[in-house]
Amino acid sequence: MPGLDHLISKSLNNIIKENLGVKTIQKIENRLFEKYGISWNQSLEEFEKLDFVLKELFGNIGAKGLEQRFCNAIFDTKSKKNTENWIIICDPDINSSIIQTFGDLEKKKIIESVMESPKIIYEIIKDCGLSQTSGYRKVNALIDEGFLISTEFEIKENKRIYKYSSIIKNLKIDISSNKIKVSVLLNEPQQDHCSFLQIVTK
Repeated sequence: MPGLDHLISKSLNNIIKENLGVKTIQKIENRLFEKYGISWNQSLEEFEKLDFVLKELFGNIGAKGLEQRFCNAIFDTKSKKNTENWIIICDPDINSSIIQTFGDLEKKKIIESVMESPKIIYEIIKDCGLSQTSGYRKVNALIDEGFLISTEFEIKENKRIYKYSSIIKNLKIDISSNKIKVSVLLNEPQQDHCSFLQIVTK
């Protein structure tokens, strides 16, 4: 699943490898391919499959403990922002990616234009007053990075034209004691479809 799963996958990869070591990862990779025909990287974005293999190797309780450790390395699960489902990210690499993205004024405009309702790429570029070349490049970069996801499509001239929306509904950045915490409020489809969060918050 694209979106938040993709955004956190690189950090999740590093955290799991630090916790489990090369031999265990190799064993997991082999089982993932045998069971689902998918790669290690794919399993980070389809976490329910990785969860299944972790349970096979470590049992339900062992897998749950490991997954909680992975979660705590990425998200600040202790502080509750409020009841609106804010997620506080404490991983520096993910925070850096979010801050850089929102620091790019054109990317920020694009994300803001699809926070409330999905649009096709042409509409996004037009709304943001961007040139075709720059607009398409920036939109595609945001899709690749996981900030935009396709949520629906319309049929025109027998072609599917996808509409995109932002995974983020709101954003807050807190800097205290030289530590940066980024709090995000996800759009509802992302709250329901992020496989990593679905598994670790069960």
